[in-house]
Amino acid sequence: MNQKPSHRSTVIAGWSMVAIAVLHTLAHMFHPYWRQWLTGGLWTGEAGLESISFFWALPGSFVVVLAVLGLLVAGMGRRGDDVPAYVGWGLGLWVLGCLALIGPSGFMFGILPSILLIAADLRRRSARRAGSPMPVTSGEDQATQTR
Repeated sequence: MNQKPSHRSTVIAGWSMVAIAVLHTLAHMFHPYWRQWLTGGLWTGEAGLESISFFWALPGSFVVVLAVLGLLVAGMGRRGDDVPAYVGWGLGLWVLGCLALIGPSGFMFGILPSILLIAADLRRRSARRAGSPMPVTSGEDQATQTR
C-alpha cells in the first residue's frame, strides 16, 4: 500500500506517542510504592507525599491515555484516515503548557508527535487548496472506488 506523506506522518506520530508512554512507564516503574497502592494506601491516607507524587507520575498520569491515543492515531494513519487537526494542536498546547510549568523534561518528546500531526493536517489542506483531487479518507472507500 502506497501511503500519502500525511498518512505516513500520522502513523509515525502515533507510534512515537506509544514509545513516549512506554519510556515514561519504564522510567517511573521501579519504586517501592506499588505494594502500598495495591493494598489501599492511597484510600486510607497512609501514602506520603512522595508516594502520591509517584502515583501521579505513573498510573494516575496521562501515560495510559497517551498510549491508547497513539495506537488510535497509528491505526487511523495505516487505514488512510485523517486525524482531526485539533488532536495535534491540543497535544502540542498541552506539552508546551507543561514545559512552561516544569521546564526541560520528558515533555519535550511530545513536541514530535504534535508537529507530525499538525504537518499532516497542513499537507492535506495544501493539497486540497492546490486543486488536487480530494484524498480518500479510509481504506473502505479506496476498496469501493477500485471496484
